Amino acid sequence: MPQPVKLTDDAPHLLVVDDDRRIRDLLSRFLAGEGYRVTTADNARDARAKLTGLSFDLLVLDVMMPGETGFELAKSIRNGSSVPILMLTARDGAEARIEGLALGADDYLSKPFEPRELSLRIANILKRTQPAAAPPVESVRFGPFVYHLARGELRKGEDIIRLTDREREMLRILTATPGETVSRMALAGNGDQVSERAVDVQVNRLRRKIEANPANPLFVQTVRGIGYRLVSAT
Repeated sequence: MPQPVKLTDDAPHLLVVDDDRRIRDLLSRFLAGEGYRVTTADNARDARAKLTGLSFDLLVLDVMMPGETGFELAKSIRNGSSVPILMLTARDGAEARIEGLALGADDYLSKPFEPRELSLRIANILKRTQPAAAPPVESVRFGPFVYHLARGELRKGEDIIRLTDREREMLRILTATPGETVSRMALAGNGDQVSERAVDVQVNRLRRKIEANPANPLFVQTVRGIGYRLVSAT
């Protein structure tokens, strides 16, 4: 049995539903040792209560439970949720596996099983079902300008706009969250080494390079009393 590990807030949260307390306790301890947050339920009714108040990344459902079976619970859950489901059962037969998969289960594991196999199957399901990470943003367009983040290069069409190191750093900060307000302190870069007044001066210099009318800017707009924001105006 692995030693408990310190769980992070973003660790996957599992709901284990089984009427056998020994199995619930075993899986709870083992999966916590594998880095998962684990909540348990001893029947379908208890599981529904947990599902109402908590959010889970994956459900482990025992099939043969008294009252509402795991199959019936899975079917009901699938009517309104796409949360991944792994079925556990002592019924080792093709018909049972087909029934579970037909109801929308993502995987099926027959009892008895090795906890390590269950952990690997859970990891594989989560890997398959998690949304793909968004590709990193390479450039941000505002009006006729494109700022290439990796190169720190600002272009207007084919022309490169010359920037100072401070202007390049301010554009990097502004383009990281276009449309959102960035405080003067954040734009100062090195904190106390650059005053907020100096930031205003540097923003004005940047505006003279990108704004048709620096006194009435379209792109780097002032948020009174706070800082600035980059607007992707056309």
